[in-house]
Formats: sequence, structure tokens, C-alpha cells
Amino acid sequence: ALELLVTCDFVLSETAAMGDVVLPVAQWAEERGTMTNLEGRLLRRRAVLEPPAGVRTDLEVLSALAVRLGQPAERFPQDPDAVLAELGRASAGGGADYAGVTPQRLEAGEEVFWPAPHAGASTPRMFLDGFAHPDGRARFAAVGHRPSAEEPDAEYPLFATTGRMMGHYQSGAQTRRIGELAAAEPEAYVEVHPDTGARAGLGEGDWARVVSRRGATLARVRHRAGARTDTVFLPFHFGGEQAANNFTNPV
Repeated sequence: ALELLVTCDFVLSETAAMGDVVLPVAQWAEERGTMTNLEGRLLRRRAVLEPPAGVRTDLEVLSALAVRLGQPAERFPQDPDAVLAELGRASAGGGADYAGVTPQRLEAGEEVFWPAPHAGASTPRMFLDGFAHPDGRARFAAVGHRPSAEEPDAEYPLFATTGRMMGHYQSGAQTRRIGELAAAEPEAYVEVHPDTGARAGLGEGDWARVVSRRGATLARVRHRAGARTDTVFLPFHFGGEQAANNFTNPV
């Protein structure tokens, strides 16, 4: 629906293929800088390889674009350490305070977890002594049950849920290009209780069309005795006719 779609990627994913402009960008082994993992630990990234000719980092793309739009180059630095320092200034005093994070601390091997509001500060585990309220106590909010936006009925009698499989990652744009992973999990599947499959006339290994009011997805049947009889499961790592988003509800 966009008038102009510019994508940055290093493989031509389904999304990138829709772009009016596709910019090749460096990947994690081709970049240096800092990242934060899911436990809040700051990690120092070091480039292992030089990117191919003509490939830029995301910071270089943003900087060049900003300059083309009339901004001074120094306002959008390409150096990751300069951006880290800017993040520290921008987050100072906030809940996710990076003000005390420096490349020197990380290079020295220090374990740094955010929030790290000043030099030497690190928070391996948050909320040990209190919460971010004047009295230090947590706030609980009562949440009432809200049913699904679309309940099963006589025409569409099953719930469908989507999720991950071990062999692929996210949209599969990278992992489906790896021979070993593609061979192990080559196609979308739908996990169905054997009784549910029998009622639909579907045996183990059959192709099935999983249909909703919005569309249909093609998937290989896998009978799972531990599945609920009112629910089917599909992974979301595939594209084209096997894309789970063909039938999912945008709600």
C-alpha cells in the first residue's frame, strides 16, 4: 500500500522483493559496535569480515540519506561508538539508562547490564530492592478475560495458532537458504489431532488447505496425539502458498 518502499537486506526476502529500492547492507559479522541481549547484557561486536564492495552499514545508509536530505553529516554519525554515546545522552535518567556504558568498559571485559547510569554502574537483575514507584512497591493491574476476536462457528469450527519450529528462524529468509535446514524442514506443516484429521479425511503426510475467512494456506499434515481436537498449529517461516499470514486475522 506504500507509494515508495525502500528495503535494506542481504538476501532477497519476500518483503525485500516487494521494494521499489533494495539496498544491500552489512550483516552482524561485517559490523562492529554494541548490542544488548535479552537479559540486558551489553555485548561488544567486532567485525570478522569486510562487507563486499558497495555494501554499507545501516548507519552509513542513514547518514548518507540524511545528508541527501540536507542535514549536516555530523548530526548522523556513521561511527557506532558515537551513536552509543548519543544513546547514553538520550537515555540518561530514564528507565533504560545507558549513560554509563562506554566502549572502554566493554573492551576491558567488564560485564555491563542496563540500566547503567554512570561509570561503574551495572544492573544484572532489576527490581531486587524495589520498583520504580515512590514507595518502591509494585503495582498490580486486574485484567479481565477478553475472548478471541473471532470464535469458531459451524463454518469454521477450529482455532488456528501459529508459532516457531526449531529448524527455521523468523520469516526463514536466511534459514530456508541453508541446505541442511531446508532439508530437515522443507515445507510448512499443520499439526492436527488424529481425530480432527480423520473427520476432515486427512491422513499423516497429506497436503491440507487451512482456510479462514481471509484466505488459505497449504501445509503438510502431521498428526499429534497431544494436540487439542479444536486447534491446529502452523509455523510461520514460509512464504507463498505456505505463508501462515494468508489466513491469520489482522486483529
